[in-house]
Amino acid sequence: MRIAMLSVHTCPLATLGGKDTGGMNVYVREMARELGRRGIAVDVFTRSQDPHIPRVRWFGENARAIHLPAGPEQPLDKNNLWRFLPDFAAGVRRVAAEEGLHYDLIHSHYWLSALVARLLRDGEWNVPIVHMFHTLAAMKDAAGQGRGYREDRHRLQAEREVVQFVDAIVAATPLDREQMISHYQAPSERIAVIPPGVNLDLFRPIPLAEARARVGTPCEPCEDTHVLLYVGRMDPLKGVDDLLRALPYVVQDLPGDWSCKICLALIGGDAASSDESLLR
Repeated sequence: MRIAMLSVHTCPLATLGGKDTGGMNVYVREMARELGRRGIAVDVFTRSQDPHIPRVRWFGENARAIHLPAGPEQPLDKNNLWRFLPDFAAGVRRVAAEEGLHYDLIHSHYWLSALVARLLRDGEWNVPIVHMFHTLAAMKDAAGQGRGYREDRHRLQAEREVVQFVDAIVAATPLDREQMISHYQAPSERIAVIPPGVNLDLFRPIPLAEARARVGTPCEPCEDTHVLLYVGRMDPLKGVDDLLRALPYVVQDLPGDWSCKICLALIGGDAASSDESLLR
């Protein structure tokens, strides 16, 4: 079995922590690796953002990333990439034709990739499309109200179309599924809730003192200090400012001797960063 996995706007091997590099990159990379270990060939197609990066890079057994030129080979605002999707789809077809490949399934990630999947199917690739949104424009639009943020209208319309033409949708949580149904009238029978997996070799319990040392909290917490941890981009849409504003109210409701025993640690990258260099 061979899967064409589409991740148009960001490479699964890109350095994490930037504006467009985060959980989706990890999900695509680890999913492809695990499928590869199970004997399924996975080609992850992504847009080239640097002409000096190798076009093809293997990153696991049976798993490779293929960088396709589509528009200028440089970082671009992802909301402007829809203009280059026909070129991207043509690049996928070209690779398949040159290597004599047949794909049994298209697994698309994020709305841009779903539109490419539709172009491939319209171009006579008679294979099913499984899609995962990772984030919904309707939810980001709602979260951005009052913060001066509005989601791209083209994306909102595209996601309404995607839920109707794909064969199956993966939702990470039951709430994710309900939001697709309520905002986009997605057919409930096409949505499967499949929580993301966890790499237990990487994520595992460690002693409390070691964990705190790795976080490197500046307040040098003692054993009875309560540490609150935020991990994510420093992006207003993530609600970091809400967390900071809420903390004083939390502290004032705690017992008197607790106020000096609360430490908030923030770990994350710059929301404006778009570092797309590959992991070495």
